[in-house]
Amino acid sequence: MADLWSVWWVWLAAALALAIIEVLAPGFIFLGFAIGAALTGLLLLILPGIGWTIPMLALIFAALSLAAWLILRRSFALRTGQVKHFEDDINS
Repeated sequence: MADLWSVWWVWLAAALALAIIEVLAPGFIFLGFAIGAALTGLLLLILPGIGWTIPMLALIFAALSLAAWLILRRSFALRTGQVKHFEDDINS
């Protein structure tokens, strides 16, 4: 089971599952994790000869997910000084 996490397609399948979860529960919560898993899978696909260990892959996944989340937050956040304003109330 430990060797399974060193296979590139497992990471890409996890990225696909996380992307599907993001569609079902939007809010950019799982999208950063999906991007991190996809980039980790691509890294394993491009550089297969390196002796990847589970802690090393977990660290790479965490760092890439954090970077993706920060980029997403900066890209889709409200501009400085901008406030959300709602015209209609769904309860009325």
